[in-house]
Amino acid sequence: MLPPVGLTHYLIISAILFSLGIYGVITRRNAIMVLMGIELILNSTNINFIAFSRFGGMRLDGQAIAVFVIVLAAAEAAIALAIVLNIYQRFNTVNVDEISKLKE
Repeated sequence: MLPPVGLTHYLIISAILFSLGIYGVITRRNAIMVLMGIELILNSTNINFIAFSRFGGMRLDGQAIAVFVIVLAAAEAAIALAIVLNIYQRFNTVNVDEISKLKE
C-alpha cells in the first residue's frame, strides 16, 4: 500500500522543477530555451500555490493566484515570442550571446 501524498511531495516536485528552470535560464544561450526555463519556474510556483491552498487551509486563494500566474505566463510567452521573432528577423540568430547590437 502506498503512503498518502502529502505537502512534502508537492514541495519536492516543485523544488525540482524550479531548479531545472533556473538551470535552463542560466546555462542556455538559445532564447527559446531561456523562455522554457522561465515557464518551468512559473509552473513550480503554481504547484506551490495549489499545494499550500490544499494543505494550508487557504480555500480557493491558491487556485485563484495560480490562474493569475497562468494568464501571466501566457502573456509573457506571447510577448517574448514576438521579441524573439523580431530579433531573429534582424540578426538571423536567437542565441542570446551573439546579440550585442540592440541599440543600432
